Amino acid sequence: MSTRIDDRFAALKSEGRAALVTFVMAGDPGPVTSLEILKALPSAGADIIELGMPFTDPMADGPAIQAAGLRALRAGMTIKETLKLVDDFRAGDNKTPIVLMGYYNPIYVYGVERFLADAKAAGVDGLIVVDLPPEEDTELCIPAREAGVNFIRLATPTTDDKRLPKVLENTSGFVYYVSLTGITGASLADYAGVSEAVKRIKSHTKLPVAVGFGVKNAQNAAEIARNADGVVVGSALVEALKASLDDGGKATEGSVEAVTSLVASIAAGVRGARGAAGGAPKNGGAFSWLKGLWA
Repeated sequence: MSTRIDDRFAALKSEGRAALVTFVMAGDPGPVTSLEILKALPSAGADIIELGMPFTDPMADGPAIQAAGLRALRAGMTIKETLKLVDDFRAGDNKTPIVLMGYYNPIYVYGVERFLADAKAAGVDGLIVVDLPPEEDTELCIPAREAGVNFIRLATPTTDDKRLPKVLENTSGFVYYVSLTGITGASLADYAGVSEAVKRIKSHTKLPVAVGFGVKNAQNAAEIARNADGVVVGSALVEALKASLDDGGKATEGSVEAVTSLVASIAAGVRGARGAAGGAPKNGGAFSWLKGLWA
């Protein structure tokens, strides 16, 4: 049975373009603004939403996402509240795939069986849990698959052809290629190397390959979208949100637009990368000024 993630990638393949996958932290800078941002992302051009689960020890994340997680935790965000955020989003959008991204400890404390049941009920489509290697698939990956939730695995520049089949063994939805060795928020320059890596991964799987880490603007996204099935942007959006906050770290009137305007710009880059029709998201209003940028 196909998931929303499967259906979205299939639809975009027929359109001849890559997906734009946007990461935001659940509850950053507070639950109300976080929900407003979530609701606005699809019309700004997001095809799939990654929603971060705040955690106190996010070892794979750079300073921007670490700070976002701390803001969310201070605002009272928990696993339960994160799932409520998804449920509230689903009240107005039953099509946009949502992937929860984070670490195993909060899920383990919540209870795996309970977490998967509640996540499925809320409308979660996939999971990325960065600290569970394939050797631990029985912990969460296989139960998730049995519950109808995609488990998305990370591949990196150091994942060689010997290791890759093990990484892909129980992966579903898509493969997330981490284009850099290091933490989130670093810069990307080796587009040729990324292209070769995508080709190598695709020789091992029929799953779509989305590329993340280092995407900061429309130009970065366009370069990656020419060869990958998806482009992931996260730190740049988190930093844009942070820049809009007041001195106390609270949302301002411009906070939602700070995120969505950057998403719209990057979406235009993704849509224009292969000469796909449309050039920019069809949102009919706030982002219409972008329509001529990528003609």
